[in-house]
Amino acid sequence: MTWDAIVELALALPGATRGTSYGRDAVLVRGKMFVVIGRDPDHFVLPAGLDAVEMLMATDPDCFYQTPHYAGWPAVLVRLAAADPDRNALLVERAWAGRASAPQRKARGV
Repeated sequence: MTWDAIVELALALPGATRGTSYGRDAVLVRGKMFVVIGRDPDHFVLPAGLDAVEMLMATDPDCFYQTPHYAGWPAVLVRLAAADPDRNALLVERAWAGRASAPQRKARGV
């Protein structure tokens, strides 16, 4: 996958807009980041619950990981080269749903 493909997936969700988070390219909903390019362009950051972060890293460590900076935080780094498009579409939508309003989720059928 590419960062542009992730952005395209994210911008298809209700209320999603392109913006920045900590100076990096991001997609936001209600002004809150739900996907952001990593410090290096080979990965992106995805908010996720701590249990989901652990599960993703345990089941697919070639794709999902954390640096010491993210350890203990509800976010996981995703290697674009190892990313499965279908899985990432679902994870991006879940991250969006965690930040979206009830009417936005309803408009999406979530």
